Amino acid sequence: MTFKTRIALILILLIVVVSGCKGSKTVVSNGAVNTGLTTKQLIRNSTKANIEFTTLVSRLKIETTQKGSSKSYTVNLKIEKDKQILITSTPISIIKAIITPDRVAFYNKWDNTFFDGDFAYLSNLLGTDLDFKKVQNLLLGESLFDLNDDKYELTANDKSYILQPKKQRDLFELLLFVNPSHYKMDAQEITQPKEKRILHIDYLTYQQVDKKTLPEQTKILAVEDEEELEINLELKSVKLNENIRFAFKIPTGFTKIEL
Repeated sequence: MTFKTRIALILILLIVVVSGCKGSKTVVSNGAVNTGLTTKQLIRNSTKANIEFTTLVSRLKIETTQKGSSKSYTVNLKIEKDKQILITSTPISIIKAIITPDRVAFYNKWDNTFFDGDFAYLSNLLGTDLDFKKVQNLLLGESLFDLNDDKYELTANDKSYILQPKKQRDLFELLLFVNPSHYKMDAQEITQPKEKRILHIDYLTYQQVDKKTLPEQTKILAVEDEEELEINLELKSVKLNENIRFAFKIPTGFTKIEL
């Protein structure tokens, strides 16, 4: 799989990392790190910060930079929590993608191609078993992994609590930065030293949406060997808990591609 293909797949997963709404208030995140906080207390606070909602619909601006070349896109985004994520290009639906617990699929009307598969190749991409829940947590500024399923070491810098597994996994290393104000993620990093891959996600700002703390602006850096891609996300608007339709059907006559 080429670097370009890997980055395209990562972008499909991370395209909804941020959430906000028109008229929402940016969360002030200048809380001081409490050096007396225990690992158990931090994990409990971070778990409590996980949000609940039924649906989310929004427009999202995406800017990518690679080898000095920048591109900008706008997509429509729909999320049905724990069930599906739908991404549609604008102003017309040329490209459409869907992620569910059992499926990852997309089609492209520019070249009449489609992909329809599961999380197996995405798991290989990141070097760990990947599922819908992990992806969803990442998109909402929550820990990719359930913090109660492992033992972590707690340290801190001037701005964030830092969590890392006491025993890192064989295929990748995980590093989590937790905000001391609202206990959502300040950053998450997955590193595969042998493959010279780094996926680093910075949650630059958060905001309140219907009294829920969600990411507002996000910067993603994907590196493989000497190649690097930067992705900046800016959410234009969002509505929570509305009745919305999720329609995805691969057009007939399209050619299936293998990734």
